[in-house]
Amino acid sequence: MLMAADPKLELEQLVETHQHGVWRYLRFLGASEAEADDLTQETFLEVWRKPFEQLSRAATAAYLRNVAKNRFLMFIRARGRRPAVIDLEQAEHDFAQFARVDGGDAQVEALNDCMGKLDGRAKQAVDLFYRDGHSREEAARLMNIKEEGFKTLLRRIKEILRECMESRK
Repeated sequence: MLMAADPKLELEQLVETHQHGVWRYLRFLGASEAEADDLTQETFLEVWRKPFEQLSRAATAAYLRNVAKNRFLMFIRARGRRPAVIDLEQAEHDFAQFARVDGGDAQVEALNDCMGKLDGRAKQAVDLFYRDGHSREEAARLMNIKEEGFKTLLRRIKEILRECMESRK
């Protein structure tokens, strides 16, 4: 990766290229949105304080994920929490497969396109449960169906989205 001679510009380019991927990785590990925001900033501040040699985009992304993971572990240990993801090595592997080169941007775009194809009850169920944060019980009540029926509906929607995502590969 070509980097500018100005260290500030180098950091700006690094953040612009990798910020979304680092943030998504922290969310994948179990950080809340606000925690991921803070930890992403801390990750880049640490890199600012301790520069490293960028060999390739993929190697840089892997290095930044490692820094972010360490910041996250320090953060949750300080609060007496345990990570939601137990096998962090497997999590790194899984996320690297998801993120590939672009930090997951293509996957997120594909998912947004697939989500845009949902309509009717499927869209309503996804909005209630994932966007609005209702429990299954609350969402089922709002949709006037049984909780088990809502659970089945979500499972079917996930299968539809999985097939849509796979067809885009």
